[in-house]
Amino acid sequence: MEFSFFSMIAQASLIAKAVLTLLVLMSIGSWGMMIQKFIALNAASRKALSGAERFDKAASLREAVQSLGSDPASPLYYIAHQGVLEFNRSKELGNSSEVVVDNVRRALRQGVASELARLQRSLSLLATTANTAPFIGLFGTVWGIMNSFHSIGMLKSASLATVAPGISEALVATAIGLGVAVPATVGFNIFMGKLSQVDTLLVNFAGFFLNRVQRELNAHRPVQRAGATEL
Repeated sequence: MEFSFFSMIAQASLIAKAVLTLLVLMSIGSWGMMIQKFIALNAASRKALSGAERFDKAASLREAVQSLGSDPASPLYYIAHQGVLEFNRSKELGNSSEVVVDNVRRALRQGVASELARLQRSLSLLATTANTAPFIGLFGTVWGIMNSFHSIGMLKSASLATVAPGISEALVATAIGLGVAVPATVGFNIFMGKLSQVDTLLVNFAGFFLNRVQRELNAHRPVQRAGATEL
């Protein structure tokens, strides 16, 4: 069975071989990408959960940010870094508490968007593989059928021996095209679901961070007593 299969591939036309080679390369690339993305998204989800827990348990904003410094690979690290930079910059400019909070909120939103874009990187290639592989296989199918009709015309015979090689190429191209597209489609949908979960974790962390900033500002805000006048 294996010998006849590889013999059939060896006897296929140049176009059919090119189509099959492209599909095999797309399959290898998509599987490698799926393995890498599976590891990366699982690590991001795990680090986001543990980092948010440490951040929430810290006594102050400084300690909370320092708790994330031990893991720069965490998706929370960059978000917190952006929030701290904007917090310090706004305070140095002497902005009011409302302006500081609003600026930090925008910085956190940009940080979340940047991290999600980083985690989504290369998923478009997986989607492209899922969408194009069936059509590439279909092209191989059409080419095999064209060869079959060409053989019929050249040999003036419609026997099974005449049309079988071209039909075999067509069926193999179709099967491999589907074999490449189906795992890529399933993987893409799974990863989009995982990205949605990570997105929720990052947005929740941004909320935790903003609450910390507001508590930090309120703790340093001077309390005005009733009847007191400013000098």
